[in-house]
Amino acid sequence: MKKNKLVAPVLKWAGGKRQLLSTFQPLLPKRITAYCEPFVGGGALLFHLQPNVAYVNDINSDLIGVYTVIQNNVEQLISILSAFKNEAEEFYAVRDWDRDRDKYDSLSETEKAARILYLNKTCYNGLYRVNNAGEFNSPFGNYRNPNIVNAPVLRAVSKYLNTAELHLSAHDYVETVQALPRGAFVYLDPPYDPVSVTSNFTGYAKGGFSREEQIRLRETCDALTARGIKFMLSNSATEFILDQYADYHITIVKAKRSINSVAARRGDVDEVVVRNYE
Repeated sequence: MKKNKLVAPVLKWAGGKRQLLSTFQPLLPKRITAYCEPFVGGGALLFHLQPNVAYVNDINSDLIGVYTVIQNNVEQLISILSAFKNEAEEFYAVRDWDRDRDKYDSLSETEKAARILYLNKTCYNGLYRVNNAGEFNSPFGNYRNPNIVNAPVLRAVSKYLNTAELHLSAHDYVETVQALPRGAFVYLDPPYDPVSVTSNFTGYAKGGFSREEQIRLRETCDALTARGIKFMLSNSATEFILDQYADYHITIVKAKRSINSVAARRGDVDEVVVRNYE
């Protein structure tokens, strides 16, 4: 399938990998028959590669709902997005839709997806964050002219999602990798092991991703290796992560930290890219 340059992330997501695509390219397998991304987030690598067969998952059902609507109902989505205004009063009114669960549950899937895209484009620093009740709680970004409706990209992504053999899901990542065919390639971009107490961000979904979860993920990688399935994983370059993946090929890369409430703490940080192949 010929790549479309307009196919690109439609959401800004914590830990997005668009900046690292050129670094990742030489680290990827030469041949990918089926691609799997169990923590898809903004999907930068997915949309860069545009594989013909893809297994796409994220525990955040709102996010997968956005991709499903883009796939199935992009024109109505564009129409609803076009009606939103870049104003604080409207932002907070739309943000509060999920405070009334009965009302929120009565919305169409397209309205819910439009809300997520609108809030993502207009909230502070593009930060998708929910509280313990699962309610979106990022503040208004006060940007002069955010690109709320990027219709060409939405249509291009919709065309790709309809052209590829795509398997969308919103469940635990282990379920996704267990269903993979032989020869698949898995890219894992989980919530990172925090480099400090203040850097721990897992607010994109209720709950979190503890050290115990990081160990379970490494055990999942061990299981993939035992099955002969290639994987590549990104994480922070903490001693804990380096120790967990000591038996694998580790490459240290520099990445820009763009989502932080303190501007001075945004900048280049070390990350690891772990592979079970040369």
